[in-house]
Amino acid sequence: MKDKKIDEIIKKYKKYAKDNGFQINPNHETIERLVKGLLANEKKYGAKYCPCRSISGDLQEDKKKICPCEWHKEEIKKDGHCYCNMFIKK
Repeated sequence: MKDKKIDEIIKKYKKYAKDNGFQINPNHETIERLVKGLLANEKKYGAKYCPCRSISGDLQEDKKKICPCEWHKEEIKKDGHCYCNMFIKK
């Protein structure tokens, strides 16, 4: 059974990527796994922290790690993808 919440988040990130000149990773399994990680972090920590980042408990520091994180555009430009591979260059 498809999870409507996961599909809504993927749709939101696809639009975000398109609006910012990159794209979401075309591997649906990878994206679904990452979104499940975001939702697990939201349940555990109260925000959709990137599953590839360590949460310190310092709200000010961790705010930078909410997906899309503070570093994703720089990482895409440098490496062709963000650290967790949610977003990639076109």
